[in-house]
Amino acid sequence: MRDLLTEIVEQAQAQSAPEIIAVLAAVAYLGLAIRQNIGCWLFAAISTAIYVWLFVEARLYMESVLNIFYLVMAAYGWYVWRNGRSAGVDSPVVTWPPRTHIAAIAIIVVLSAASGYLLSVNSDAAFPYIDSLTTWSAIWATFLVARKVLENWWYWLVIDIVSALIYWSRDLQLTALLFLVYVVMIPFGLVSWTRSMREN
Repeated sequence: MRDLLTEIVEQAQAQSAPEIIAVLAAVAYLGLAIRQNIGCWLFAAISTAIYVWLFVEARLYMESVLNIFYLVMAAYGWYVWRNGRSAGVDSPVVTWPPRTHIAAIAIIVVLSAASGYLLSVNSDAAFPYIDSLTTWSAIWATFLVARKVLENWWYWLVIDIVSALIYWSRDLQLTALLFLVYVVMIPFGLVSWTRSMREN
């Protein structure tokens, strides 16, 4: 156990300052999102702006495009959460029917196959199909967060586990560790949002 902790500390020290800042901002984002604090979107914008560049360097092009989308969604999420308030009360957490999620997953699979193929043929992308799948899934899940749809947490659980493996293999160890932290934090988000939904 001590050897593992030593390795993690050494890898963290070897990481670039931008990656460290991006990771810290990302943790702040998720912590605030769990509490439904609108400030989460500011930290999302900081983190994603940095990750656009980091993922280009790692040849994870779909992840880079995804973070451009995240940057736009940070503004959208802030707008929706701010304007969803009524008489000082936050907009409620909601659920969407299973048929909506089934249709979304089918579309995600088709888009992932298409973009994965294009990347495999026309670029030097690492893991083109898996990268595409996590990217399209995350686009949908981010939209769900902005709309305060409870099921977003289940999508993120799968996305974050797969993403952690990808990032580790591309020598983004600190980012991989971030996504493992996300996996641990997700149940807290699910419980918190479920409680909030029931209270409303």
